Amino acid sequence: MLTEKQIYTQFNQLSEEAKQEIVNYLQFLIHQQPPKSPSKLRKRVFGSASGKYQLTADFDVPLEDFKEYMP
Repeated sequence: MLTEKQIYTQFNQLSEEAKQEIVNYLQFLIHQQPPKSPSKLRKRVFGSASGKYQLTADFDVPLEDFKEYMP
């Protein structure tokens, strides 16, 4: 596969007529692509993750690493 730089270099070596044909073909390809449909977000439901996660008993215990920053 060619890099963008290689494509650009080869494109610049073409005649103006050939460049226009390439541009026309690119526009044709772009218009042939199916339109992108917007992603459908699901509605959030409060409490839908209930019971899926459990915090440890020592969750609120201060961490030793931050002891110097605490009063």
